[in-house]
Amino acid sequence: MTTTTAPTVVHRRSGLTGQLSALGVERGGVLLVHASMRAVGRVDGGVRAVVGALRDALGARGTLVVPVFTPENSDTSPHYLDRVRGLDDREREAVRAAMPPFDPAASPAPSMGRLAETVRLSDGAVRSDHPQTSFAALGPRARDLLAGHRPDCHLGEDSPLARLHDAEAQVLLLGTGFDTCSAFHLGEYRMPAPPRRSYRCVVEAGGRRRWWEYEDVALDDGDFAALGADFARTGDGSAVRTGPVGSSVSRLFRICDAVDFAACWLASHRTGAQARTLCHAPG
Repeated sequence: MTTTTAPTVVHRRSGLTGQLSALGVERGGVLLVHASMRAVGRVDGGVRAVVGALRDALGARGTLVVPVFTPENSDTSPHYLDRVRGLDDREREAVRAAMPPFDPAASPAPSMGRLAETVRLSDGAVRSDHPQTSFAALGPRARDLLAGHRPDCHLGEDSPLARLHDAEAQVLLLGTGFDTCSAFHLGEYRMPAPPRRSYRCVVEAGGRRRWWEYEDVALDDGDFAALGADFARTGDGSAVRTGPVGSSVSRLFRICDAVDFAACWLASHRTGAQARTLCHAPG
């Protein structure tokens, strides 16, 4: 018996652009993107073509923003705890000693995916200065949106998320779920008296590598999938637009709606002592 394999669909930049526009990506707007290239599928031209399609849909006056977080330079992050699990004290100290300090011009963001790294490395890209939760952007508003990212404020009022909220940016979950939605973290800062915790990471100061410890809101994305599911039902489902982009099912919504909903939802679903000691976000 002869078996046949279904042909692999190859998506093209122009087709992706059309799908993004049909989904509602605004020309001349600001777009924060979380992406899974695996979900998007095979694309002629690869990840660069996907970045190109996003920029085509936004137009010359639009600005593309991506998270380029770096949990790899912290010893208080879940990434570090997973890495050293089962190691003895000497081996653990060797891991800490090998961590490079954050460099906004050069530090990679391997855990954020291929699209985010491609944007970060693109000509003309701008990156914010936070040593753990930086963002990268391309477009005419990139520098203004990413300026003033205080190193002791991951994702709050002195971060690009607040500037994106002010700009009424859109958020695109390109083949990813609400559990990846960094915009919800701004809602954590806008809860009444959010719990706080200590963070520590490697930075460079005066040409020397050093550990820096600071306090900030205790980030917790463990309930973001449930939060997102409830958010998607608001306004009879009108808050979130869903549609195909490549082979993926993608979601588009306004960051203002997401943050405002998250602040209320989190306040009613969490108690002050409920926040987890560590979260899945960089820390």
